[in-house]
Amino acid sequence: MNRLAEYIWIDGTEPVPSLRSKTKVLKEYETPPIWGFDGSSTNQAPGENSDCVLRPVYTCADPIRNFPNILVMCEVLDTSLQPHPTNNRAACALESQRFEDQKPWFGMEQEYTLLKDGRILGFPKNGFPNPQGQYYCSVGADNTYGREIAEEHARACLKAHIDLSGINAEVCPGQWEFQIGPCNGTDVSDQMWVARWLLERIAEEYGVSVSYEAKPVSGDWNGAGCHTNFSTANMRENYEYITHACEALAANPASHIENYGHNIEARLTGEHETCSYKEFKYGVSDRGASVRIPWQVAKDQKGYIEDRRPNANCDPYLVTTMILRTVCGE
Repeated sequence: MNRLAEYIWIDGTEPVPSLRSKTKVLKEYETPPIWGFDGSSTNQAPGENSDCVLRPVYTCADPIRNFPNILVMCEVLDTSLQPHPTNNRAACALESQRFEDQKPWFGMEQEYTLLKDGRILGFPKNGFPNPQGQYYCSVGADNTYGREIAEEHARACLKAHIDLSGINAEVCPGQWEFQIGPCNGTDVSDQMWVARWLLERIAEEYGVSVSYEAKPVSGDWNGAGCHTNFSTANMRENYEYITHACEALAANPASHIENYGHNIEARLTGEHETCSYKEFKYGVSDRGASVRIPWQVAKDQKGYIEDRRPNANCDPYLVTTMILRTVCGE
């Protein structure tokens, strides 16, 4: 019996990369091999030297085509089989291995906004809906928009054996969030990219597009982030290491801001549950901080921290690499 393998990769589109995929027919027990693609059509190579290589790095069940078909997340290599300049996974894998003895865990909270014909779900054709406040974790037709897509996506992630830990409606109408983790840096990033692909693929069936824009609508509306929870074995046992992690992140905040997603300045304004990108602060239960220490962590004197700065459009490989280097490398 043959099976279908959907090869997924990240392209070279700037300033925000997009996902691409194509299908390969495999024999029943065949391991997904390396494959190629036309990099001149994905902003990853010139036409006169267009070949790029796909190397499978993460495989899971395909919840859309169902058994025995699979999804195959790939990293992009050049034809000498070296990491392509657009490949941020290679560095993430190295850093994850380098600090493996500290047992780092990540949980990523992916916010996204759903649009139909260019308009956010829940927004009228003219004007604006009621001010935000009634939409977060809401229920009811006057409050919640796009639930069918969020629910179908959650079921698909579970069928794919992705480490989904939850979903919820967000503060802005038409905005949702899903969470993945805890996993190590490479695993959470691989799974996040596959989960994004699944979300866009499912929304496609509804004629709806998925936006990861940092500020999908201007004005008094929340932006969209990818809050990243992080801990090491020491942090999960001793509050001293929680403080140490926060101080390490405070030492060089600009480098993180540069790697946390496009148009981050539009979202990190100091309003709408953010800290300005121009400053850094951390605090217990403070959603206006750069890094939040959950109240339960302060109470238990152990646990994790939440870096609230990453954008919805961030590259998870970059975010996890930066946190590993900054906190574990100190």
